[in-house]
Amino acid sequence: SGRPEPPLGKAKNWVHVTEGGTSYLRETNTMPQWAGSCWYYLRYIDARNEEAFADPAKLKTWLPVDLYVGGAEHAVLHLMYSRFWHKVLFDLGEVHTPEPFARLFNQGYIQAPAFTDARGVYVEASEVVEDKGAFLHDGQPVTREFGKIGKSLKNMVSPDEMYQAYGADTLRLYEMSMGPLEQSKPWDTRAVSGSLRLLQRIWRVVINEDSGLSRVTESDPTADDLRALHICIAGVRDSMDGLRFNTPIARITELTNHLTSTYPAGTPRVLAEPLVIMVAPFAPHLAEELWSRLGHPASLVREPFPQVDQQYLMTDTVDVPVQVNGKLKVVITVATGISQDELRATALANAKVVAAIDGKTIRKAVVVPGKMVNFVVS
Repeated sequence: SGRPEPPLGKAKNWVHVTEGGTSYLRETNTMPQWAGSCWYYLRYIDARNEEAFADPAKLKTWLPVDLYVGGAEHAVLHLMYSRFWHKVLFDLGEVHTPEPFARLFNQGYIQAPAFTDARGVYVEASEVVEDKGAFLHDGQPVTREFGKIGKSLKNMVSPDEMYQAYGADTLRLYEMSMGPLEQSKPWDTRAVSGSLRLLQRIWRVVINEDSGLSRVTESDPTADDLRALHICIAGVRDSMDGLRFNTPIARITELTNHLTSTYPAGTPRVLAEPLVIMVAPFAPHLAEELWSRLGHPASLVREPFPQVDQQYLMTDTVDVPVQVNGKLKVVITVATGISQDELRATALANAKVVAAIDGKTIRKAVVVPGKMVNFVVS
């Protein structure tokens, strides 16, 4: 008739304790949080099922989970408990996979400057000022270090403040552009504005800032434009598959700069729309707004990701550096399939190479078609 209690609650002499004239009740629930949070991925598969924790057919469709992303500290917390519970369910025949997750990826920490005073005690990082290369707190010098953002180091960076100042998309883009996901990286609030400026440039590729109307045209792009687009698509797709989020942002930046300089009056739709779709994983709010203004009533979430057209990744020419005694003298542009002899002759015909050799004897010529030329002279 009472509230449900774990078996430990039956040990009344242990549960009820008196000390100093005061009676206490020991905690008997030894599995708060973990017992529920460690199998949530199973319940998500069939959350409204009132007969079982999940339909076996649905479990077979969705398990194992493709990717588990968590910090290294999860190895002895959530990840270990999840595997324990899953293996118990597997032994009971409730799930068909012995492991819950197919792939584990440990992301690095976001670090921020932390400061200690002369006693070695951490002080509030937000109260530290820099003066001529020195760091001061209440006028006293402090020592700077970098550590995981947290209350213990008093170097908290509030997401709410970043949202207020820059917006969620900017914060998201900045964090994903900081570097490889698996590495720990230092936070720099001053660098967040760079991500904001990129989003502003992407906006101007599609929208006229003065009128607020679309500046996208139905004109045909050039072959160079399509080459720039598909180089970007190839880079984004490859890097996203490898969870290298900083690299696709660099490719998107290159494409945005190309479109900005090439089309000051209006961007062809066949270039603008793939750009917006590629931006969506990094700045979803901006991308959805641009997609709507491009005339699409439905969300771009279901839009297929741009595909690479390999013909635009092939080039007819290649830039080859030419060195004399290991020092770069000139970069020449030659046909992709040029032979060794042709490449050597072309390099020797260049005026800068002629001046560098200046009548000296060529002792050795290293010629690698498509890669480099080096003349050793004396």
